[in-house]
Parts: sequence; structure tokens; C-alpha cells
Amino acid sequence: MSKVEVIKEVVKESLMGSEETVQLSAQSKARFAAHAVKDAASGELYMGPDEFIDAIAPKGEDYHKIKREQYSILFRVADSKGRGRVTLIDWGVFENLLLKPDAEYEIAFRLFDTERTGNVRYDDFRKLYELNKGPDNIPFDWDCEWAKLYIGRKDKRHDLSYPQFAQMLRGLQGERIRQAFRLFDKDGDGFINPDEFERIILETSKHKLSDHLLANLHTLCNITSGSKISYANVRAFLNMIKEMDLVELVVRRAVTRSNDGKITRSEFVNEAANVTRSSLFTPMEADILFHFASLDEPSGRLGLADFAKVLDPSWRGPAYEAVEAAVGDAVAKVAAKQSTLLHQALESTYNFALGSFAGAFGAFMVYPIDLVKTRLQNQRGAQPGQRLYKNSIDCFQKVFRNEGIRGLYSGVLPQLVGVAPEKAIKLTVNDLVRRHFTDKTGNIQLGAEILAGASAGGCQVVFTNPLEIVKIRLQVQGEVAKSVDGTPKRSAMWIVRNLGLVGLYKGASACLLRDVPFSAIYFPTYSHLKKDMFGESPTKKLGVLQLLTAGAIAGMPAAYLTTPCDVIKTRLQVEARKGEATYTGLRHAARTIWKEEGFTAFFKGGPARIFRSSPQFGFTLAAYEVLQTIMPMPGRKEEVKMHTGVSEAMTTTVSTGGRLDTSPFARSRNALKIILDLDEDFGKVKLPDEKGWRSLPKIIGGGGGTAVA
Repeated sequence: MSKVEVIKEVVKESLMGSEETVQLSAQSKARFAAHAVKDAASGELYMGPDEFIDAIAPKGEDYHKIKREQYSILFRVADSKGRGRVTLIDWGVFENLLLKPDAEYEIAFRLFDTERTGNVRYDDFRKLYELNKGPDNIPFDWDCEWAKLYIGRKDKRHDLSYPQFAQMLRGLQGERIRQAFRLFDKDGDGFINPDEFERIILETSKHKLSDHLLANLHTLCNITSGSKISYANVRAFLNMIKEMDLVELVVRRAVTRSNDGKITRSEFVNEAANVTRSSLFTPMEADILFHFASLDEPSGRLGLADFAKVLDPSWRGPAYEAVEAAVGDAVAKVAAKQSTLLHQALESTYNFALGSFAGAFGAFMVYPIDLVKTRLQNQRGAQPGQRLYKNSIDCFQKVFRNEGIRGLYSGVLPQLVGVAPEKAIKLTVNDLVRRHFTDKTGNIQLGAEILAGASAGGCQVVFTNPLEIVKIRLQVQGEVAKSVDGTPKRSAMWIVRNLGLVGLYKGASACLLRDVPFSAIYFPTYSHLKKDMFGESPTKKLGVLQLLTAGAIAGMPAAYLTTPCDVIKTRLQVEARKGEATYTGLRHAARTIWKEEGFTAFFKGGPARIFRSSPQFGFTLAAYEVLQTIMPMPGRKEEVKMHTGVSEAMTTTVSTGGRLDTSPFARSRNALKIILDLDEDFGKVKLPDEKGWRSLPKIIGGGGGTAVA
């Protein structure tokens, strides 16, 4: 290029202006091309308002408190020349703007800088605000002292630069709320009604708050003894929601230090003093936080799930979404790996082995008690003289004296062999059904817990009944040998061959009647004891003694309440002796026992059953959970924890390469936050031609045109 041409270009640029070439990424070009349409005359690709909204706010997404049409606000920013269309260059400039750290404020500034001069004129700002605020919303006085401090008096108005405008926007919401409070405080006593407070918040901060907060705003009056809300309450509430990220950081740190994963108000305040330097929470702000977090949990000790209802607003920033997406990918990968047949087979084998060992351990520890229980239940005859054993202790002493220590463990071998599949299927089915009915937050309804336990109890009968009938006949064998001379001693295999397949399931209906309610009572009780009594949580792992205690206590009501079914099952499965009645079925056995021995016979061996079942399941489940901890399945990944807020997103390492989600959808949603602070209805109001913001370029001049009349 010659010197003359260079001079011409310089003069042309100085007169006509110049436009810097924007470097567009392949992804940016692809997003533009996917939504752009072609101009029939020039062949140029461009996006109109509808195409622009589709690009930054795809249909079918969840926009929470924001209306999808409100994204048309941003079209005016992208259409910098006011031509009613966004070209590829415009799109590149807009995406680049969204990447800026202060994009929220700069987009708002460009929206109100209607003449593109680098300053916001008060008249343009005022008229654009009035045009877009809700017609019935609380009015705002622009001649107030607060506004004069930023823009000057009427006769000395001045334009606002970008830093001045951004600072004014930061304080505008607070001034709106102050004026609204004064408007409703007609008698000037410093109090307003709960419904008036609710209206103020809905018109100024709705898009920032969780559904839980919005549904319970009117209850703010309950933090004091009166039925009204003071201005101090309002300011404390606003300060609390303004510092959501700091609140969450304090809560998380305090919960981590807690033994049971829950904290009190004083623990929160103490942790806040450790975390912050001068931005301490006032007593009223702490009261408000705990008031809304404890509406469903009035105990005063709150966990992360309670605070999440307050801290997890529907508005989610890009930092949150980046981590959530990354964690979602990690969960998907782990789920895909675990769905393979080989992995499922290995995991089933692992669970079976642990369940078998834990079940055998629990059964062996209490087997002598189980033998005593069986012999007591098999005693017939209502008169004391007809009974061989007076009680559990007498039975234990006589068995030990007559048969020795081996007598106390008669039939233990088939018990240990058979308990493996029984406990494995019981624990596995319960876990599977519970997992199916557990929601994303980790909660499960009581009815679903009972169903899970009942299902586990029903499935185990396939293995339990053959095991029980062999075990019981071996347990009473020593007793028969002492009372009847010449009685041969039978082995477990002889009993199995003698009974046959059908005989092994004799008394199965009674076994089912016992095991289903037992498990339906036991598993939910065990789960709630661990959580409610011992405070088990994601941050607190219970010790062996606590697991044993929870299992033992849970077994007490389950064992005793199902004793009648166990008595009937025992009578059906024991081989009748000479002269004793033979039961033909469940109903016949129940009627005969009632008629010959009375109601109390149904609870024979009840205490022994408690002393056997209660510690047995305590040992079994404690061993199962301890084994899972000390012998984790090879190749099993650490559980992926879901993140619930920005504070954790800032300290969590994920495979995102340190990058945030920079898509127009995520960033443009964040950019609307500041604009909607002006008024919740911004962008909803339609102009006379019903085309809303898309007509603004015609009304507000692009380059030096007139503002809205």
C-alpha cells in the first residue's frame, strides 16, 4: 500500500470511524450459524430478536423466576447500531462482552447508554426505566435525596460514567426497598404488615431467592413477639440474602467441625467470627437465617439440607453451573462403568462375600441363645409339670449340664453355611429397594423404608426356611435323645434327604409371616437410630459400638412382636413326637396352641428371641459396615459428592481445566441479574405494536438519535 493510500485510510477512519476486527472462535461461529437467517437481498446472515433469543435462551430450558422473553433485553445491547439485526461481528462483540468479569454491570450500562457516547444521560435512563417497570409496581421517587447525590439536583443533572453508573446500580435496590417501606408505613411507627413486606421482596428480589424463602416470607414477623415487621427486620433480611455466598461458606465450615453434621445458631456466629474480619453478622441476621432454615426442623440443630432450602436460590451463576456440569459428567462416567455386566458380577460377589461373613459371625455369636429359644418354643403342655424347662436360664443350664458345650452349638454348621445366602439377599434387596425410592437429596419416605425392609424379609425366606427346619431338628435332637432311649442321632444331610424338596419348605407360610414384618420393623428402625440417635451424617462416621447398639436396639421390637409367628413356625417344622399332636397348617397350629396352651404360649421364648435376634443383627450389620470400610471393593471409586453452591465450587478441583462455562446461555442469564434488580418486570412490558424490546431501535436512536419521547 502506497503512502497516499495509507493517508487516505487514516483520513477515512478519522472521519468515518473504524471497527476493530473481532476474533471469533469456531464454537462462536457455529452458534451464530445455527440460529442466523439469510437476508434475501444481500445474502448476509443475521439474527433478528427471535433468533437472538433462541441463541442465548434455548427453548425447553428451566428459567426459574425469569421469563424467557426478558432475554430480549439483551438484543438491544448486541444490536449496537440500532438496525434491528445482529450480524456475525455484533455476535462476536456480544460474546466477548459476556466473558468480561464485570459483564453484568457493563451490559446494563450499554443498555442505558442509548446514544453510545460512553455516558448515561439521566433522561434516557429515567424514561427507559419508566417504560419497562411494571404498571402496578411500587413507585420510585427519582427526586429523592439519594438520587440527587448520584446525579445532582434538577438544575444540575450530570451524565454518569460507567464506574459511577455501576455504583449507583449497586445501591438502587436498597433505596427502592427503603422508599417502599416508607410508603407502606403510613402511620410512621416503623412497622409494616407481613403481606406488605412480601410484596416489597417479590417486586425487588424475587429472581434471587429460593422457592422456600418466597413461600415463607410472611413468617418473618415471627422472629419477634409482635405480628408486624420492622425496618430493622427488612434490612437484616436483605443483608442476609446479599451475603448468600459468605453465609454458605460459614455454614459449611461450621458443619464440618460438628460431630453430628449439624450446628446451632451460636456455632454459626462463632464460625462467622473466625471466617470474617469485619463483615460480622448481626444477631438479627443470624436469627433470620435460622428462622427460615428451621421452619421444617424446629430442633435448633440444623444440617446442610436445612440451610440448602435457604441458600440454594433458583438463580445459579456460571461458577455453580461449571462445577455442576463437571460433577454430572463424573457421575455419568462412574454410572456407565458400574453398568457393565462384569462390574455388576464382581460387585455382587463382593457384597455376597461380605454379607456371608457378617451373617455367619452374627449367627455364631448368639447361637446358644437361639438353641435355648427353639427348645422353649417346642415345649408342649400347659401344666408346669409337663414342661422340661422352667425358663431360659433353666434351659441353658440343663443343656450345658447334659450335653456340654457342643450341645449348645448343635446344628451350628448348617446355620453358618445357610446364613450366607440368607443375609446376603436380605441386605442386598433392602439396599436396592431403598436406593430406588431415595430422591436426589438423599431422603426416603417412611413407607418406602418399610416396603424395602418387607421386601428383603420376603426374599430371604427362599433360603431361610430350609435352613430353619434343618437347624431346629438338630437343635431338639439332643433333648429327644435324653428323653427317649435308643433314639438315633441324625445328621443334617439325613434330615435334608428325609424331608425332600417339598418338606424343606414346610412352615414356609409361617416363616414368611415372621420374616416380612420383622424386616419391615427392623431396617427402618436401624436406619433412624443411626441418624437420629447417634447423628450419622456424610461428615460423621459411626463407630463399631454405636453400630452394635443401633442394631441391637432395633432388633428388640422386631424380635418380640414377631414371636407368635416364630412359635407357630417352630411347631410346624419340628418333627412331632409320639403322643403329640401333628399340625396340618398355619391356622390349625394357631388354633390348637390357643386352645391347649392359651395366649401366653404364643410368646414362649420371647425374651430369648430378643436376646438372640437383637445382638445377632447388631453383630451382623456392624460387621457388614465395618468390613465395607476396611475391605473396600477393589477398583471402586470414591463417592462423587454433589456441590450445592458457589463457595464449594471455588474450592473444589474438577476436570474443567479451571475454566468456567462461557456459553451465551449461562453468561447472559447472569447478566440479567443486575438489570432485574431495577424491576422484576423489566423486559416484560409490551410497546403499542406488541413487539416489546425489538421495536426500541426505532424509538431510541442508534447513533445520536432521540430518546424515548
